[in-house]
Amino acid sequence: MTHPIPRVLAGQRLTVVDVEGNGGQPPEIVEIGVLALDQPLHPSRVATWLVRPRLPISSVVTRKVHGISNADVADSPTWQEVADEVTGVLADRVIVAHNAAVEQRVLAAHLPGWTPPLVLDTLRLARHVWPDLDGYGLDRLIVHTGVNPGEFPGQRHRAGFDAWMTARLLATLAEHCGDWSVLVRVAALPGFDVTEGGLW
Repeated sequence: MTHPIPRVLAGQRLTVVDVEGNGGQPPEIVEIGVLALDQPLHPSRVATWLVRPRLPISSVVTRKVHGISNADVADSPTWQEVADEVTGVLADRVIVAHNAAVEQRVLAAHLPGWTPPLVLDTLRLARHVWPDLDGYGLDRLIVHTGVNPGEFPGQRHRAGFDAWMTARLLATLAEHCGDWSVLVRVAALPGFDVTEGGLW
């Protein structure tokens, strides 16, 4: 179940990230999943943290989104207790996420001073590669790519599962792009310098 890193991504300092929140406005992180793309993809390389938020998890998001309950995080560390470890994993890395503006906004609120060199959005990239799909949610794209959800031994819509599936989606999309500069131009969130002399 190991998958190679596509040639177009080789040598790039990429980390796929997914966060799950407590349903608050603004949301507090209750789970984060990360996968560094430095070596062939394998489910065992996905790192996750459960986090106990200051405010309870909404029963609506527990029931309809990720399934994480207040009991699940009752004995988990607080964000302050894991922030340094998470920062170390993300430092100086290009961040990849699906609908990445959400992940960037939530992480920036939790990690003051953290500024990634670039954030790539697989949703933006999928719209470019497959412009005629009837939807671009992660579930829909997993079906479209033919990736087997069962290859990751975790629950759908949990942070680890979504980080793994986003990485698999990125690998498929990257093969379609064929060139790192094209991928960046299409997938980068606004506000990042992707001009020559900026990123490469």
